[in-house]
Order: sequence, then structure tokens, then C-alpha cells
Amino acid sequence: MKLRVAVIYGGRSGEHEISLRSAKSIMEAMDAEKYKILHFMIAQDGKWRPKPILPEPHGNPEIDVVFPVLHGTFGEDGTIQGLLEMAELPYVGAGVLASACAMDKEIQKRLARERGLPIADFVILKPADLPNLEERCAVLPFPAFVKPANLGSSVGISKVRSWRELRTAVEFAMKYDRKIIVERGISGREFECAVLGNESPAASLPCEIFPSREFYDYEDKYLLDKARIELPANLTPEQTAEMQSLAIECYKSVECEGMARVDFLLESSTGRMFINEINTIPGFTSISMFPKMWEHAGLTMPKLIDRLIELALERAEKKKSLSYTRE
Repeated sequence: MKLRVAVIYGGRSGEHEISLRSAKSIMEAMDAEKYKILHFMIAQDGKWRPKPILPEPHGNPEIDVVFPVLHGTFGEDGTIQGLLEMAELPYVGAGVLASACAMDKEIQKRLARERGLPIADFVILKPADLPNLEERCAVLPFPAFVKPANLGSSVGISKVRSWRELRTAVEFAMKYDRKIIVERGISGREFECAVLGNESPAASLPCEIFPSREFYDYEDKYLLDKARIELPANLTPEQTAEMQSLAIECYKSVECEGMARVDFLLESSTGRMFINEINTIPGFTSISMFPKMWEHAGLTMPKLIDRLIELALERAEKKKSLSYTRE
């Protein structure tokens, strides 16, 4: 019997279109001999629009495992994972805690710092801080990056070089989130490293991103098709090993499972490596680097999907041994 895989995609976040593209790539790569795909598209208004499904002989269609392909808010932040936990459905990717912690850039950075991992200096802003913006951010030099704390795909991000630009950027970012992170700008090279696994995660060889714009923003990632990628990255063996080790430690710091992509900055002036962020549902579009990095390691897209589903089922099986009531 084929494994019944519910693919959930779309969603209410600003990354809705990216989710559609990622889901399309995943479903096209799934082995039709192994899997029966059940489509669950969430529209931008939040309404679920499942494709009509023929019922099983004994009643309603059943689900063996869920593959959430929801980037950003309401999908990558622990909300859909909580729903799936309540329904006792195995699912691909990080659990509730890891998803929530990784999605919130402040919490992720604090957990990484507590583990002794290198991160850039940052300041957190909320709407009440706007009148004292300059005072709150005086500890950071320009240039700086302004980001919504809970969004991905570089949505709402700005690079600023003056107090006027900072205020404009903060007000812009607050359209997407009520918590904003302002980070010290790191001038240097950008890298990504893929991680796969549950208790014993493994890291791929890193790739380097060469943006066509000033930084790797939404347009550069998904619209312009001008950014250049080098895989594997031109790093020394020591740098490669360090980046892989940091990627795994970052993964563990938020208690991630299944998969993630960890992004890095290598500062030109000092040679220091900084963890930028971790993404627990990385892109799976035709230009996304997470599947490309594993393909370079010999794990083709269909095999990568197989492995992710295996990891989901392994975790669900281990959870069955846990007791949730007093004996």
C-alpha cells in the first residue's frame, strides 16, 4: 500500500508564493510508486482548500504522514506543528519548540549565544521603543540591518547607513512584525549549509551566495535570477569543517529535528564566522540551495524526500513509547 502523504502548502504569510513553488517541486519529485499525495492548500485568507479526495473504503481518507511546506508565519513558527501534534499525526521537520525558537530571530540568537556560538551584535525594538530609537540603537555602528523578528525569505529587511534610514526601515519592518531586530552589518561573504537528521544530524558541504544586489534580498532570491552560487564553497578544509560544526551546533541549540538550513556570514576584515539564522522549512524551489546541497552529496531530491519522511516516522514511533498520563 502506498504511504499517504498530506502536503500542506500556501498559507497566510508573506511567503505564500514561495510555499506554492516549494510544494510543487516536492510533489513532482515524490515517487508515485511509494506515495499517494493528498493536497491541502491554505489560501492567503487562511481558508483551507483541500483537493477533492476519494474516501477510503471504510470512510474518510486517512493520513500516514504530513509534509508541511509552509514558509514563515503560521507554518514555520510552531503553529501548524502544534495542530499536527494535537492530531497525533507524524510530520516532516522540526517540532513545536524548535520551530518557534528558530522562527523568532531574537530567541534563536539568544539560544545560540548561550551555547557559545558566534552571532553579530543586535538590538530588539518594539513599537514603544520608536520615540527613543536613536538611544536604543546607539550601541550599534552603521551600516546595520533591520529585520522583522518573525519572517523569512528576506521579506521586510533593509540595510541602513543613517538614523533617517533606520527610522524608515524600522517603520517598514513593523508592517510585518511587532518585534524588530537591528543587527550590526557584517561586511563579507554569505554562505548556507544544510543539516539533516534527528538525534545525530549531519551537515552538507556549504555553498556560497554571490548576490547581484547589495545583499541577498527577496528579489535576488526569487525574482531576478541573477545571484550566483558556488557549490561547494571555496573555503579551506578548516573553514568548511568549522562551518559544518557550527551548523550542527546551531541546529541542536534550538532542538531541531528533520531538516534545516543554517546561514552564515564570513567577515572580510577579521575572518570571523557568524551564524546569521536557521530556517527549519527551507525552500524547495528549483533555485533553492537546501536540496541542491544534498544533491551534491549524492542525495537526489526523491531520495531526500524519502529520508525526510523516514525521519518523521522514526520520531513518531519513538514518541509512542511516552506516557502522557499518570500511571
